[in-house]
Amino acid sequence: MKLVLYQRTGAEAPQPGLLVGEGVVDLGEAVGPVRDGPPQQIMTRIIDHFHALRPEFERLAARATPLPLSSVRLRAPLPRPGKILCCIGNYWEHMEREPRPLNMFLKNPDAVVGPGDTIILPEFTEPYVFHHEAELAIVIKGPAKKVAQADYRKAIFGYTCLIDVSARAQGRQTWRSGSWMGKSFDTFAPLGPCIVTADEIPDPNALNVRFWNTGDLLHDYNTNDMEHRVPELIEFATAIMTLSSGDVIACGTNHEGLGPLQDGDIAAIAIEGIGRMALSVVDPLKRTWERGVYMGPNSTAPAARAQSNA
Repeated sequence: MKLVLYQRTGAEAPQPGLLVGEGVVDLGEAVGPVRDGPPQQIMTRIIDHFHALRPEFERLAARATPLPLSSVRLRAPLPRPGKILCCIGNYWEHMEREPRPLNMFLKNPDAVVGPGDTIILPEFTEPYVFHHEAELAIVIKGPAKKVAQADYRKAIFGYTCLIDVSARAQGRQTWRSGSWMGKSFDTFAPLGPCIVTADEIPDPNALNVRFWNTGDLLHDYNTNDMEHRVPELIEFATAIMTLSSGDVIACGTNHEGLGPLQDGDIAAIAIEGIGRMALSVVDPLKRTWERGVYMGPNSTAPAARAQSNA
């Protein structure tokens, strides 16, 4: 199943729905009082009570008339996760070496936006460039603590797409390296378009991930290239902290394909079995960067160089 939050024209708040083909089935009839509260709380309750709710969801999916996607707006399926844990690196990128130590950082939950929203580059000139990172994201079923790799599926409700927008110093180093700040500007965590339940993804380490910038395919890799695979990510994170329903782990990215985001761009991510979403990019300072793509440490692709048109 593909769960969404959607909004009709004129509606005050997003509502839970089921993505079916080219339409959305409203789940209000099925969730009842679970529907009350902020959108994040609604989705968290659905995750917690999904086993009981699923038969009615299936009935509605089979019988209800979907609302056309053209008549609704999809929103981030988790508008404010309690925690967004992001892997640092975590892809081999054709390098022959021992696996690097697994490491993660926390990304600001208030940075979440969703399909059709806008990534706004900050009016802050210290960062050298702003990159896109296309990532598979795990949606947690909690509470999850000290989960062994063999039991990793018990802690996973489903999966979604995440673009880890990243402010950089020169090269590939994150701005304010060693902190979360370069990753946590407002709008720097696009999430969506849906949450696909875990039963529809037999192997999360066998998915194609793609990213386009204004129609140009840049990221194009498979999650089988992870240094530390999904079961290990679950074990590692839950050994450190308790993960709650609706928390997110972003699995890292293959950096071969990194490029700058800049004013007027259309950023689109698609992951096999999950779906596709696109967002616009706005830069109030109208900066430009060379369209060079990072293709690894031995690449001769041009480095990004900022120019201000403001």
